[in-house]
Amino acid sequence: MSHDSRTALRVCPLCEATCGLTLTIEGTTVTGARGDRDDVFSQGFICPKGASFGGLDADPDRLRTPLVREEGVLREATWSEAFDAIAAKIPALVEEHGKDAVGVFLGNPNVHTMAGALYPPMLLSTLGTRNVFTASTLDQMPKHVSSGLLFGDAQAIPVPDLDRTGHLLLIGANPLESNGSLCTAPDFPGKLKALRRRGGTLTVIDPRRTRTARLADRHAAIRPGTDALLLAALTQVLLDEKLADPGALADHLDGYDELAEAVADFTPEAVSGACDLDPGTIRTIARELAAAPAAAVYGRIGSCTVEHGTLASWLVDVLNILTGNLDRPGGALFPLSATARAPRPAAPGRGFALGRWRSRVSGHPEAKGELPVAALAEEIETPGQGRIRALIVIAGNPVLSAPDGDRLDRALADGLDFMVSVDPYLNETARHADVVLPPPPPSQSAHFDFAFNALAVRNQVRYGRPAVPLEADRMDESEILARLVLAVGGMHGAPPQTVDDLAVGTALARAGAPEALAAELTGTTGPERRLDLMLRLGPYDLTLEQVLAHPHGIDLGPLKPRVPEVLRTRSGRIELFPAPIAADLPRLRASLGARPAGLVLVGRRHLRSNNSWMHNVPALRGGSNVCTLQIHPDDAARIGLAEGDTARITAAGGEVEAPTEITDSVRTGVVSLPHGWGHSRPGTRMSVAGAEPGVNVNQLLDGTLLDPLSGTSVLNAVPVSVTPTR
Repeated sequence: MSHDSRTALRVCPLCEATCGLTLTIEGTTVTGARGDRDDVFSQGFICPKGASFGGLDADPDRLRTPLVREEGVLREATWSEAFDAIAAKIPALVEEHGKDAVGVFLGNPNVHTMAGALYPPMLLSTLGTRNVFTASTLDQMPKHVSSGLLFGDAQAIPVPDLDRTGHLLLIGANPLESNGSLCTAPDFPGKLKALRRRGGTLTVIDPRRTRTARLADRHAAIRPGTDALLLAALTQVLLDEKLADPGALADHLDGYDELAEAVADFTPEAVSGACDLDPGTIRTIARELAAAPAAAVYGRIGSCTVEHGTLASWLVDVLNILTGNLDRPGGALFPLSATARAPRPAAPGRGFALGRWRSRVSGHPEAKGELPVAALAEEIETPGQGRIRALIVIAGNPVLSAPDGDRLDRALADGLDFMVSVDPYLNETARHADVVLPPPPPSQSAHFDFAFNALAVRNQVRYGRPAVPLEADRMDESEILARLVLAVGGMHGAPPQTVDDLAVGTALARAGAPEALAAELTGTTGPERRLDLMLRLGPYDLTLEQVLAHPHGIDLGPLKPRVPEVLRTRSGRIELFPAPIAADLPRLRASLGARPAGLVLVGRRHLRSNNSWMHNVPALRGGSNVCTLQIHPDDAARIGLAEGDTARITAAGGEVEAPTEITDSVRTGVVSLPHGWGHSRPGTRMSVAGAEPGVNVNQLLDGTLLDPLSGTSVLNAVPVSVTPTR
């Protein structure tokens, strides 16, 4: 290390694992990143994404200054010019056409930044629009909906107690590549290996023999899209063979008898053909789950982004409940983050409702205040009152991440009066914006994980101030978003602190806390004052100063049982068989006899890639992180494809061509393309990604296939045809 180098601690913002990093900094440049061995949560673990922190931070393609469209061309502009343009346009559109004339899309990276958690809710409140879209309906909304229906709170998501469980059943999850999702767990691979070392059992349900599946005691190569059928059969076995024992939860359950009657038809023999799994294997999995002293069922994106995603997510927790493993150590528990509201006495709540309003064109019901991303293009294109005329996109790239990107691309180009993009890159979506507001690199930003601490497998708290001072020509992301709130809300020119003061006052009033507490808050910025308040009002009686005094974090202990305090249902109980679930079960029953005639497509994630913008980092390219069509040798031989041949993949939304990768890691009848690729559109400024663009798998989807309860796009188990191009 040179004499002018120093180190700084940072929590990695690049995936849900939230690993602690030790950055090496020369001047103002991050030159290295390694795992922080003293981090209370990650204890030195690091993956290739975290190791590439410096390369991503210094990416020369990151925008440094705002862009404003002038005579059809984006030019560099001052911050004042950018916010003046927004303030001149959006309030006027709302005045003329109503609040729903503005749509908002929030991308995945919002939950990876402090500002992305604090300010978008205020933006939505200020706008009052019902045209809200997020990446959740491309990923996790089924889990929110099922949790809302079961527990009355869409954010009450139990996570597997990885460090204490003796039996883990994973379905549609590949944490050795993804590091976990809706389950914040640094070194997930190490935790699975520790499970095996202590004599535990790992069962993986996945149509691909992933790295996670290769580690398992049992890998069941299910036919894609039939996860809910398998889970229903496991439930049926538990109930039919009198293996169910909810234990301490028995006094908090409603709907037990109705559930037993509803799943009676889903026997292992009935689902076997559709799932392509032996009935004996299904029974064995159920019996082992019931017999384990402590077990957890965990399902993720492969079981969410399918036609029955909400039913599958519901059944994951039903299995945890019936085996007595929900809310007990070694099972699945509800985390309690340091910024959560302090626990309240158990009592009935307001419950969770679906479909409080519907989308204007196709009548899609809202879920958790959002409409399906698949409806965004039609809401821009279709004339009439309530048409989206202005769009604000924060940290998102739906042209690549949503179905039928070509249609959305055209809608953004031709159908909007005005568009704002908050993004460090000029990507496939941001290229259509009239104003682009670029946040600074992560080294120049403070970091706190509001969302992921609420999903962590161990309660802890960590906060880091910027590792590198904010450059003179940059604007902090918190200030960008605060000024955006002011510009769209008719308060353009007011100090950004106005937004933070309003947030503090609202939080104090909601908590019934004295206004004088505001004067006691410490911190050098508005976001820090807000964090300090949330810590003070939270369940551990912490302050910002205490957290800052522990740069490697504060360990708040293992997860603890929290039922009934966590319940917000109208009954104050776990509603095991809610009405929307009951109404959707006939659709699942009708799929018992379904058999795909040809190939079906599934996605995949790479360890060195989380979202499309990571393809612009040279250190994260190559190796396994390539855009290939994986296909089983038997299917390749039948079709006439050899290794490296270009294959044409065709589905309802269009066709793409990709190199063939022949591998028996996918089962017969299944092909796989990774998500987040397709960097071939003109007008972007992502030189590394553009040099090897790959293809956009979502262009194969026409957007019509949705899980009806959650509005989540069906991205897996999509029928496709594959042919050689020669």
